[in-house]
Amino acid sequence: MRVFGKLALLAICGAAASYAVALSTPYWFKPKAEAHVDVTDPSLIQQGEYLAHAGDCVACHTAPGGKPFAGGLGMQTPMGTIYSTNITPDRTTGIGLYTYGDFERAVRKGIRPDGTHLYPAMPYVSYAVVRDDDVKALYAYFMSSVEKARQVNQPTTMPWPLSMRWPLAWWQLMFAQPRDFTTTATDPQFERGAYLVEGLAHCGACHTPRGIAFQETALADGPNSRFLSGSVLEGWYAKNLRDEGTGLSTWTTAEIVDFLKTGRNDKTAAFGSMSDVVEHSTQHLLTEDLSAIASYLKSLKPRDGRSPTSQPKEDLTTAALKAGDFSAPGATSYVEHCAVCHRMDGKGAPRIYPALAGNSMVFADDPSSLIQVTLAGGRMPKTTHDAMVFTMPGFSHLPNREIAEVLNFIRNGWGNHGSQITEADISRMRHEIARKPKHYVPGDKK
Repeated sequence: MRVFGKLALLAICGAAASYAVALSTPYWFKPKAEAHVDVTDPSLIQQGEYLAHAGDCVACHTAPGGKPFAGGLGMQTPMGTIYSTNITPDRTTGIGLYTYGDFERAVRKGIRPDGTHLYPAMPYVSYAVVRDDDVKALYAYFMSSVEKARQVNQPTTMPWPLSMRWPLAWWQLMFAQPRDFTTTATDPQFERGAYLVEGLAHCGACHTPRGIAFQETALADGPNSRFLSGSVLEGWYAKNLRDEGTGLSTWTTAEIVDFLKTGRNDKTAAFGSMSDVVEHSTQHLLTEDLSAIASYLKSLKPRDGRSPTSQPKEDLTTAALKAGDFSAPGATSYVEHCAVCHRMDGKGAPRIYPALAGNSMVFADDPSSLIQVTLAGGRMPKTTHDAMVFTMPGFSHLPNREIAEVLNFIRNGWGNHGSQITEADISRMRHEIARKPKHYVPGDKK
């Protein structure tokens, strides 16, 4: 009887899985969206290359030191490491055998040609709104212009049963149904910005808070929307991009464009994951597209109860430090370790050393990025627009108490206003950094 009971349970589970697949993929039993694409058309390939930059495909699908688009980048999740896949046109280990229909279904619907569901580390939830012509251009580029690389895809380190893919059918049913890009905007620039942000640029994948099932809590702007209101990913806090006090209210559209183009402006500099985005993606976009993105971001109204502007306190810090008053907790450490670059007035050096005074990333709702860059250091993105790339050293050798004190000093100095950081926060970030995944590059012995 026990055997029959187990068999019955397995049958029920199998039926449930099949039913979930059928429900979550209404296109499952329909013909794939096949179309003729001239993959030798130079203009189509050029358009596809530009769109691949907009989608930042190379950043996720290239391991440090590895071949472009060959996969192997380890992506840290709470459940284990997911490795990006080979999307070069290699016919054995890449996507060389994909028809256009296979490509479209993987990109916009998260399903491989063999019917396997993709983990949502692939931002198909955002790519769902990418228009047909753009998907065709991407297909032409990947099939004709990307160099083939034979590199076997690596399995996830997530333990069973968390690594099972069939439950993703239920996840897709709830959070990744097919949809189109819609807007009520009549301004072409605003519409272009919204289309890029919500679609190919997939800004929400990092900058929108996640729910209990790791789903984005909003896919587009709406009343009191949490869309682009900031989120933590791999220990980095992806900044609040809404036009509110801890977001972009202190930034002009020109400063946003400058940041996306060069990875820096007079207020701050990109680091961590955003450094990769600028280096591989946004620096390559046309100024008109960056302006469209900036205009759209500046249109995102503050959430209910959120201040629409930054309200700095009186700066009492500069005068105290210049007078030799280091009595405030963290002040001595700041002068010893930080002031040589960021100066006594916290204003740094424009485009070289980021300002700490008035920098909304410094007093962000979540201090994760500030803690991580202090412990591990950071590097500005390498672009063609600034001659020099500056790095910040890590200070992991300092004790937790000292790091917490100096960061609290910075978050609340020069008129800033940030929540308190504890020693436990520093300890948690040390653990986060220690568990960073190793990337896969064939022949790499490290």
